[in-house]
Amino acid sequence: MIKRAIYPGTFDPVTLGHLDIVKRGLELFPELIVGIAENPKKKPLFSIEERKEMFIESLKELGLNGKVKVKTFNTLLVEFAKREGAVAILRGIRIVSDMDHEFTMASLNRKLYPEIETVFLMPSDDYAYLSSSAVREIAFYGGDVSQFVTPFVERKLKEKFRR
Repeated sequence: MIKRAIYPGTFDPVTLGHLDIVKRGLELFPELIVGIAENPKKKPLFSIEERKEMFIESLKELGLNGKVKVKTFNTLLVEFAKREGAVAILRGIRIVSDMDHEFTMASLNRKLYPEIETVFLMPSDDYAYLSSSAVREIAFYGGDVSQFVTPFVERKLKEKFRR
C-alpha cells in the first residue's frame, strides 16, 4: 500500500514556507496531495481557483510539478483524506501558539477517522516566522515579497494590489 499524505491549508497565498513543508513531506511520503480548503469562515484574498493555480505554478517553478497533486475540497478534512486514501495529514507548526490549535485539530480528526495520523513538521529556520497573512500585508503596502514567495505568486499579489 502506498503511503499517501494530505497537506491541507487555505494557502492564501502559498509561501516558500508552505513549499518547504511540501519538499520535506515528499521525503517522508511517496505520494503527497496538497488540499486547498474552501473555508467558509475565512475571507480569502484569492479565489480557490487562483490559489490552486498559484500552488501548481509554484511547484513548477521549484521543479516539483508532477510529484505533488493539488486538489481543492469543501468538506471536513477527514472526509477529503478518506476519499483520497490518505494515511496521514501533514501539518507545519511555526510557533508554539500553533501547537494548541493543531493538537486540538489532530485529536478531533483522529476521533472522526481513527485510521489517520497527523504528522507535524517544524519549518526550516528561514521560514519559521512566515505566514500568508504577513505576506498579504507586506504586498498590500507595496513591500518586496520576493524572498517569501515564488515569482508567479509575487506577480499575482502585485496584480491584486495594483493601485
